[in-house]
Amino acid sequence: MAGVELRQLRYFVAVAEELNFGRAAARLLIAGPSLSQQIKALERDLGVRLFDRDRRSVSLTPAGADLLPHSRALLERADDLRGRARRLSGSQPVRLGYVNWLPADLTRRTAAVAQVHVDAWVAPSHTQAARVADGSLDLAVCWVRNEDLKRHGLRARLLGADRLYAVARSTDTGEPSTATAAPAVSVGDTDVLIDDDVTSWASWNAYAEELTRATGARAVRISDGAVTGPAFFDHVRRCSRPVLNSPKGQTTLLPPDLVRREVVAPKVYWTWSVVRRESEERAGVLGVVDALCDGVGADGLGIHAPDAWLPADDPHALPR
Repeated sequence: MAGVELRQLRYFVAVAEELNFGRAAARLLIAGPSLSQQIKALERDLGVRLFDRDRRSVSLTPAGADLLPHSRALLERADDLRGRARRLSGSQPVRLGYVNWLPADLTRRTAAVAQVHVDAWVAPSHTQAARVADGSLDLAVCWVRNEDLKRHGLRARLLGADRLYAVARSTDTGEPSTATAAPAVSVGDTDVLIDDDVTSWASWNAYAEELTRATGARAVRISDGAVTGPAFFDHVRRCSRPVLNSPKGQTTLLPPDLVRREVVAPKVYWTWSVVRRESEERAGVLGVVDALCDGVGADGLGIHAPDAWLPADDPHALPR
């Protein structure tokens, strides 16, 4: 019993409520295999089987049904403890900046820890990291390198990752413009846009330049800020090869004449970190970081897979 963690109890409750590992994993923002492993570890620690599982259904065992209300009570007490600690600390709202992505359930995950004020100024990663360093923000969700952390006196925790894909003309593939029809493309056969505007695109440019050196992808220099947006699609139409899509364009609907292509050999990832000052001691700020990042693992995001690529200076990359 000594090895049981609150995180594992949250996983148990989620699976018990969903009675479906896939839905529970999506709700918890972790990979299905990781969730299954954590449940098995919890069953080993408790010495009982919590679920009966087959290919078509999941059900609580009698032991699981008996332990479920006790697990909920423990989690409620833990959340209450965090809330009491926050109130006692007299913490001010935590100021959080971001680039273009935040977890959809950010408020739910942080409500028991602190009041989070999401800053209205959406800015590039390097700008948001600098704002945390100078005290304009308490936290930021952004992309950083180890050299950025050292220069600004920051620390980073992994929050998420985007697997980047390429965009190509549908006529180049001979297939209709659907996400599943176009064949995969090796990263070495893609173009990567690098913009002259370092004020807006410093982080992307640093990432893209290392990617082209490491993988053989071709750098295409532009000066119109079209790393994303409608003008990006015009570059795709002009390029003779698929063009890697930046993190800002990951969810943009493609025009009908363009198609999404999976990038392989290697798979290319962009990480999102929660960054804070090294000197930060306020319980509310540290609690928000834990609430957002606890349970987020590199294995579940795929960034440590043998066929994955991250920049060498990414704080979440494996040593090379």
